[in-house]
Amino acid sequence: MRSMTATTGLPHRARTPARRAPRAALAPNEGNASSISELREAAEGCRRCPLWRDATRTVFGEGPDNASVVFVGEQPGDQEDLAGQPFVGPAGKLFDAILDDAGVKRQKIYVTNAVKHFKFEPRGKRRLHSKPNAGEVQACRWWLDRELGLIKPSLVVALGATAAQSLLGKAVPVTKMRGEVMQREDGLRVFITIHPSFILRIREPTDKEAERERFLQDMKLVKRLMAA
Repeated sequence: MRSMTATTGLPHRARTPARRAPRAALAPNEGNASSISELREAAEGCRRCPLWRDATRTVFGEGPDNASVVFVGEQPGDQEDLAGQPFVGPAGKLFDAILDDAGVKRQKIYVTNAVKHFKFEPRGKRRLHSKPNAGEVQACRWWLDRELGLIKPSLVVALGATAAQSLLGKAVPVTKMRGEVMQREDGLRVFITIHPSFILRIREPTDKEAERERFLQDMKLVKRLMAA
């Protein structure tokens, strides 16, 4: 696999691919979907990893089935799990605002997650986000690969380390490679950046605003890549 960058063009060494999870039984019609709507319906019965047991529902991707760019996050959060839609929680609202500032129309992009079920740890009445492990990411990659195969985007944006790992099959140092474009063996371009939830976790207002501005510049670069 070779890498490309909008700035230096320096190659990066590949790390060991994520270990495969044991294969689970197929959901009904899982292998026969010929459209995003059919794939979404099949994913409702997904049992590829244990995460479905505690989640409210499968949270599948959303957007035009011919979108030129696909944004991939980590997993649905608490609000996404309840609503059944991706990127509708606090990070999603921030994401929408920054896309708007960058001139990228949400209605024209497809948004999804590397993992389609909410992984969490209960804390009283709250459900706290828990990072998916490599096996869970690998198990759910089956769905992501088929989303990309049906949509056929010219660019995919990896929002954070879990998304980059799912898309590239290896661990990626996001802070080091942020703003670069990796080209997969199948020719698909993958733009690396942070997940917008990272901005929300910054406590210092000045630092938070600086990180928001940096993410905005990333999205402006994505818009230029979409037109290329």
